Amino acid sequence: MAHRIITQVVITGSRVLGRAFAEAYRQASASQKYAAQAAKNNPGGVNNLAASGLTLDEACKILNVKPPQGGKMNMEDVMARFKKLFDINEPKKGGSFYLQSKILRARERIEMEVGQAERAAERESELNEGWKPKVYKER
Repeated sequence: MAHRIITQVVITGSRVLGRAFAEAYRQASASQKYAAQAAKNNPGGVNNLAASGLTLDEACKILNVKPPQGGKMNMEDVMARFKKLFDINEPKKGGSFYLQSKILRARERIEMEVGQAERAAERESELNEGWKPKVYKER
């Protein structure tokens, strides 16, 4: 009788573990496909999702701001929303450290996106104007 119960426990446990590993594999495969698609769409860019853990849309929703239009965004508005939400979620005041860290990551993600857009625009304007080195003349 005891060997029957032990056998059922072992079989049930192996089924649960097998299903868990299969689901983890499916999720890893889907994540890899997503990363490959993102790399194909932006070959020169880095994996921004891995760098901050958030997409730009998620970051904008967390801070309740509009996504950047053409790489330009009102950073004063973003910082005001960040400071307000960060202070509200202060753990010493009964807030959540998890939410506070999400708010911080959202601000970092938006700053990273806007910075990349500014660098790209600067590079583009330099290419359009032509390279003009600074020449120092001796007096």
